[in-house]
Amino acid sequence: MPAKVNTDECTGCGICVDECPATAIELKNEKAKVDEEECTECGTCVDSCPNSAIKME
Repeated sequence: MPAKVNTDECTGCGICVDECPATAIELKNEKAKVDEEECTECGTCVDSCPNSAIKME
């Protein structure tokens, strides 16, 4: 399953955007948003998020 962002915990720092090898994440309204069609489910965003706001579900 693609990565899911908990918008309550996301601070919009953009680290996941920079780290995603599939370029499947962008910031929308200062929150990370995953393009589920582009997500390769690699988990890089989960590992890179300093707030643990991204999970693989």
